[in-house]
Amino acid sequence: MNAAYAQNAKADKKAAQEKQIKNKIDSANYTFKANYALPLRGGQVILTTNNYDLKVNKDTVTAYLPYYGRVYFSPPLNATDAGIKFTSTKFEYKVTAKKKGGWLIVINFKDTDRSTRMTLDVAVNGAATLSSISNNRDSITFYGELLNDNKK
Repeated sequence: MNAAYAQNAKADKKAAQEKQIKNKIDSANYTFKANYALPLRGGQVILTTNNYDLKVNKDTVTAYLPYYGRVYFSPPLNATDAGIKFTSTKFEYKVTAKKKGGWLIVINFKDTDRSTRMTLDVAVNGAATLSSISNNRDSITFYGELLNDNKK
């Protein structure tokens, strides 16, 4: 009887976690924390100073992510302004549920040249892959997770 109870408790916890993540995605109110970067050219980069994230709210998306790769054209930059760092208030946000669980989120930006499109592939456990596509840079992928409300 205890084993059955433990399995039910584990299943209930998993279902609650999935529901919490779904609610965050549906309400467009969450933070993606990047743990690794995978540039188009080169190997995986561990993000040890793990303050890199993408914050999504209904009316604002704020990106603070590093960039490793080739820039084809870019307006003159301040030396401290490298990376994928911007705040956008003009964007399209689309969520699609995946057949085997999880969600695919596509964000198209209308007011930034740092990234024109981001795709966030989120698993039911909160693990996520973020791809950033730009017209003037190589694409880059980040691996990380959606943060819990109590985990910053």
